[in-house]
Amino acid sequence: MSTVNGGPSGLDGPPSSSAPTAGLLTDESGPGAPSPDVPVRADGIELIGESKGSGYREPPSLVRRADGQAIQLMRLLYLVLDAIDGHRSIDEVADHTSTRFGRLVSPDNVRTLISSQLLPLGLLRLADGSQPEVKKADPLLGMRFRYTVTDPDRTRKLTAPFAVLFNPLIVIAVCAAFLAACWWVLMVKGLGSATHDAFANPGLVLLVLAVTVLSAGFHEFGHAAAARRGGATPGAMGAGLYLIWPAFFTDVTDSYRLGRGGRIRTDLGGLYFNAIVAVATMGVWWATGFDALLLVVVTQILQMVRQLLPLVRFDGYHILADATGVPDLFQRIKPTLLGLLPWRRTDPEALVLKPWARAVVTIWVLVTVPLLLFSLAMMVVSLPRLLGTAWASVLKQQSQLAESLTAGDIAGAAVRALAIAAVALPVVGIFYVLLRLVRQLTTGLWQKTRGKAVQRGAAMAAVAAVAAGLAWAWWPGADTYRPVQPYERGTLADVTTAVFPTASSTTLREGHPGKTVALWPAGAAKPTRDQPQLSMVLVPRANAASTATPDAGSGAAVPPSWVFPFDRPAAPEEGDNQALAVNTQDGSVVYDVAFALVWAEDGEPVDTTNEAYAFASCTDCAAVAVGFQVVLIVGQADVIVPENLSAAANYNCVRCLTYALANQLVLTLDGPLSDDGMARLNALWAEIAEFGRNLHNVPLSEIQGRLNAFKEQVMEVVRNDPSATKGTATSATPSSTATPVPGSSESTPGSSQTPVPSATGGAPAPSGTTTTTTAPVPAAPVTGGTVTESPAATPEPTPAPTEPALTTPAPTSTGG
Repeated sequence: MSTVNGGPSGLDGPPSSSAPTAGLLTDESGPGAPSPDVPVRADGIELIGESKGSGYREPPSLVRRADGQAIQLMRLLYLVLDAIDGHRSIDEVADHTSTRFGRLVSPDNVRTLISSQLLPLGLLRLADGSQPEVKKADPLLGMRFRYTVTDPDRTRKLTAPFAVLFNPLIVIAVCAAFLAACWWVLMVKGLGSATHDAFANPGLVLLVLAVTVLSAGFHEFGHAAAARRGGATPGAMGAGLYLIWPAFFTDVTDSYRLGRGGRIRTDLGGLYFNAIVAVATMGVWWATGFDALLLVVVTQILQMVRQLLPLVRFDGYHILADATGVPDLFQRIKPTLLGLLPWRRTDPEALVLKPWARAVVTIWVLVTVPLLLFSLAMMVVSLPRLLGTAWASVLKQQSQLAESLTAGDIAGAAVRALAIAAVALPVVGIFYVLLRLVRQLTTGLWQKTRGKAVQRGAAMAAVAAVAAGLAWAWWPGADTYRPVQPYERGTLADVTTAVFPTASSTTLREGHPGKTVALWPAGAAKPTRDQPQLSMVLVPRANAASTATPDAGSGAAVPPSWVFPFDRPAAPEEGDNQALAVNTQDGSVVYDVAFALVWAEDGEPVDTTNEAYAFASCTDCAAVAVGFQVVLIVGQADVIVPENLSAAANYNCVRCLTYALANQLVLTLDGPLSDDGMARLNALWAEIAEFGRNLHNVPLSEIQGRLNAFKEQVMEVVRNDPSATKGTATSATPSSTATPVPGSSESTPGSSQTPVPSATGGAPAPSGTTTTTTAPVPAAPVTGGTVTESPAATPEPTPAPTEPALTTPAPTSTGG
């Protein structure tokens, strides 16, 4: 909860020369003219008096209207208003003012001050005796939707018992206990058990939240009690909305009757009461042992740290304002910036502050203005990502809310409802702040350019340009409203890249250093300096064409819309098998299936390749590639180096999925299959081909299992054929080299089959070898073109995150 207090609710400076004059007090002359009217103060006007310890060369005096608006008046104006008691005439007011001011003030001077200053500020009744229509200041960083809970009388009664807590001995004891508690909680005990206990029990989360909210209200008691301790009278207390968060407030404008020390004590009173809450919570924890209560101590510390920020109207802002004696620092921004210009340094408005106060305020302005502008710019730039993240979080919390309600967990449901409110409220607040800013700027420009056609045209053109820029930055795109991912750092460079992706300086280029983000599946061992894992980085060529063409004479079809920052896989050579699924169309699914049966005879080298590639660059899409190859080697072969490759890559993909499965079986036969064996193999292959044609109807989680079953059937056909095994029986034994390639997303569970020696010969027959390789590759995406290989134990396809991804396994070779 935010808390706004510690000073006047708002301070008006000198009125502008364009103030309205309707209904002003006049002194008519001429025959039959009425006598001059007696000026009367408006109802509810409270004269606070001169600000003590002021940073102004001429200390201003404060006046508060009935609507709570505090106004700064120079001494002469204040003396005139003080002399107006509803009984004195203009001449008497002039005499009374002259006596107190020490200089002659004529009745005409009083009439001028009344008509041009006091009446426009709503401090006097109109000539007809009616109350003035006043418009309270509405600063952009002010509190909105105020709701008063207590009137001044009730506030004084409620806070009177707490004034004793400002006894110096009590203050020293509380501060010492608070510092000791902070050290023990943060440096000794820690928050691990407290966090675990709280989130394991939703009721404790609600308790911590309730105590935090109540402590924010108790914080306001501290300001009011501190004001009473100094002799000032606190005003109303209530709640409202400050910036984007609910906030409590206390009117302690009367503290400006006090000196600088009394005002600073009032400003620090809220923080002091936060310390009291933390110490009391430690006492309760000591008695009960509920570790979750320690989170309350942390929330108090965080509230105090935030309150000390002097950039907006938190306690730190009021402490700085009271220390310098400048009640409203924001009103000094424009005069301070103008006073920095060489030709404006001697302007009267720039010299109203004392030199030391001017120096402090100048430093505050030079720090605050850039930070506020930067925060506003970041709010505008990151709004789409914030909306996407908020929406994703709300959907998640809504799902958990439904589960809690179904299970009858009322406390858990309340926590989820509060979480939804906590996510939605800042978003609503940001929109509110931006809309108010746009309205104020547009209205201000329209009024200031009234009667100036050229200036108005230029101003409206600037507004239109800003609107066009916002429309461009917020226009829905592939990644515009993508939720923030856990692996994102959120640096300024990341934000710039999100808005200007083509201007990113982190793009990987050949021969140049770059940065990227690597993603690893849950549970996978991450590489270290001592135990690195093999990976590949694919970078685009500077002169690469946007679309690739197949090799001459290959006959392969050109994949659609090649938009990826790497070359298209080379077309398969003779005897190779390749499945290539490329999807660039939103909301679609692309399958590519390649099944092949390869025979190798007469001792020719076996270097066939089985490949499966699935690439996607779209939204709500999927690309599935399945390559299945059976290689039958008849007789002896000196070179057996088959390759089984698969790669799945997502590039600028949103809610997409890529799945690549390369499944290869290599068998060594002692001789050709018999006619019966060939018939059985042909029938089985027809069944496999039919399976491939209908693969789009098979769940992805079942494809690998079905293909493994087919491989078992192929091996069974070969094993039971006497011609292929020379009458020997075979037994399959796992290969000792059947281990996943480190860092690779493909597995190589190879196995060797060694026939039993022939029963009819004195020497064993040539051993038959069976090698089977399977490489399923669900997308393991990476940003910026880095290749990340996932371990073998990932047979289930996983939807790819919405970051650009590039994944490929290292080639796996198996030899017979």
